[in-house]
Amino acid sequence: MINLYTTTSCTSCQKAKAWFEENQIDYIERNLSHNPLEEDEIKNILSMTEEGTDEIISTRSKILQKLNIEIDELSLQELYKVLRDHPTILKRPIIQDERILQVGYNEEDIRAFIPRRLRAFITIEQSEQVNT
Repeated sequence: MINLYTTTSCTSCQKAKAWFEENQIDYIERNLSHNPLEEDEIKNILSMTEEGTDEIISTRSKILQKLNIEIDELSLQELYKVLRDHPTILKRPIIQDERILQVGYNEEDIRAFIPRRLRAFITIEQSEQVNT
């Protein structure tokens, strides 16, 4: 199952939701503002990153700047607490299944979440729409 981690005012999150719905792909949405990640979920997401915290944390976040902390200097326990207490410092959307993690909305990359059995069909259908 695909997990889609969002916040209410995130336009990229809205685009990702619309894409999944348009392509009739099931997902579970989780609004991080109302239901922050638990420690084991943060560990799981971090384990799937290639760049660690750089990939999932927005250094431009006003909250992160207000906290005046250096993410790289935090212990793991401190990092988990900061992410639970201030989930909006995460880049969004975070899209995850058992094999893929995507941070942010990218129309080309999100296609990796199309089930293999549907990829050829959706690609053909979209090509036909472009040619009409």
